[in-house]
Amino acid sequence: QVQLVESGGGLVQAGGSLRLSCAASGRTFSSYTMGWFRQAPGKEREFVAAISWNGGGTYYADSVKGRFTISRDNAKNTADLQMSSLKPEDTAVYYCAASFYHGRRGVRDYSYWGQGTQVTVSS
Repeated sequence: QVQLVESGGGLVQAGGSLRLSCAASGRTFSSYTMGWFRQAPGKEREFVAAISWNGGGTYYADSVKGRFTISRDNAKNTADLQMSSLKPEDTAVYYCAASFYHGRRGVRDYSYWGQGTQVTVSS
């Protein structure tokens, strides 16, 4: 089992940058695919990005491709999401999640979730 805690959210102007971090507990962190999802008010939770267990594969939603970068450090049990060129439509609660599966984008494919961190982008 793994427990996840997100940090780094906040308020930023459009065009700005934020870096989200996900800290994981547990000795099997390197076994999981790590993902970031987001949920805006009144909308379903949606996939943002994922990274394979060894960092060799990364996957992005079309809406963030070229602006967001996912990374992980298995020695530190962390998975980060660097967000640049932020837009008001990026405003949401961002969640870190862990999956046993490779390259999956579905909410149901992820077994463990953090509590979320709010990102607000002002226009």
